[in-house]
Amino acid sequence: MKSHFKQIVTIILSVFLLSCSSSEEPESPPTTTTPPVVTPPTTPNPPISSSVNYLALGDSYTIGQSVCATCRFPEQLKASLNAMFSSTVSLKIIATTGWTTSNLLSAINTQNPEPNYDLVTLLIGVNNQYQHRNFSVYENEFPELVTKAIKLAKGDPKNVVVISIPDYAYTPYGKSLAGDQSSTISAEIDKYNSFAEKYCINNQIAFVSITEITRQGLNSPNLVASDGLHPSETAYKMFVDKMMPQIKKALQN
Repeated sequence: MKSHFKQIVTIILSVFLLSCSSSEEPESPPTTTTPPVVTPPTTPNPPISSSVNYLALGDSYTIGQSVCATCRFPEQLKASLNAMFSSTVSLKIIATTGWTTSNLLSAINTQNPEPNYDLVTLLIGVNNQYQHRNFSVYENEFPELVTKAIKLAKGDPKNVVVISIPDYAYTPYGKSLAGDQSSTISAEIDKYNSFAEKYCINNQIAFVSITEITRQGLNSPNLVASDGLHPSETAYKMFVDKMMPQIKKALQN
């Protein structure tokens, strides 16, 4: 009797355990959640005035000796600003091949332009070095030119951008002219640029160095114009690209 009772209990327990097992739902495999792809927001160029009055001061590097009229850097800068901001840029250039700081000062005084420019660029000094003028002339006249540039830029130093002097030692003409003295030219160009940069830093004027671009001229002949001396259209495009951050700061303030 006891044995029969044990069998009955065993059967009941087995049925109960089987029913419990069959009622349990199988565990679902763990799910992985793919994080959403976050695209960083693009920062548009802050707007500038719909019309920009631009004055470019300099010498052959500003007037664009041996390149087309639209190839020189002020014209390329004008086109870039127009494309980037849809602004109308009015450009005036006071520059002539061969001008020293003295020539540029005289031309500004003679032309006496209106002090209503939103942007003024200044690139001057190579002819002081090339004509072997005393360095003290540049020391005295460069600050005077910067002061005039500020006055012409509505009296606002933030609207002035000074550009370093290119190094013509790294051109076919410069190499043939100087021979093994090309390092002397470069050292003198560095002296002029160092003075200009230090002056600009001390007076909170934007200074953009493009000299290293021109020092690729012998290895990259496409950076030199057909005369074998001045920058090419391609080199001027590189000037503009290097200048643009400071140009935008000047026009967006």
